[in-house]
Amino acid sequence: MIGRITGTLLEKNPPQILVDVHGVGYEIDVPMSTFYNLPATGTTVSLHIHHVVREDGHFLFGFATDEERATFRQLLKVSGIGARMALAVLSGLSVNDLAQAVALQEAGRLVKIPGIGKKTAERLLLELRDKLGKALPNMAGVRLAAAPGTAPDARSDILNALLALGYNEREALSAMKGLAEEVGVSDGIRQALKALSKG
Repeated sequence: MIGRITGTLLEKNPPQILVDVHGVGYEIDVPMSTFYNLPATGTTVSLHIHHVVREDGHFLFGFATDEERATFRQLLKVSGIGARMALAVLSGLSVNDLAQAVALQEAGRLVKIPGIGKKTAERLLLELRDKLGKALPNMAGVRLAAAPGTAPDARSDILNALLALGYNEREALSAMKGLAEEVGVSDGIRQALKALSKG
């Protein structure tokens, strides 16, 4: 399977680009988040690739970062989400914004994306809830710290962050016992980590 392509960027026709690698032109579909950051045509480009093999052909999807590709792969695991819709999600929201929308369960941000209805948005939020943090462990602090302290699910966000950082559930729950009910997400994570370091 193709995992990475480096070559000369020949054409940019959103969402597709053409990359020449030693005389072979690869047609690659990219999300707009990657497209906006592409260099000028005629220069070298390097992309993380997700390679799809179907009966009707081979399809290449390119991403500027490994986080984008990891998120794309998580989206594909959601029932009813195909490659085109996953690409649309990443074109409508950055990886950070998507992670935050999932952390805060904000269906409203997803339904603004063309092709995503209310039911699909709710399914995405439900199925990505526990998966996105694990796919992007380095994102956990970013997305959860951005959540307002008044979020009703702050405790589950704190737990998810601790799990993403490598602690097991027993350790995480034990560290959270001393947290105040109204604690904010970022403060809660900080306090729990302090408790874990003492333990």
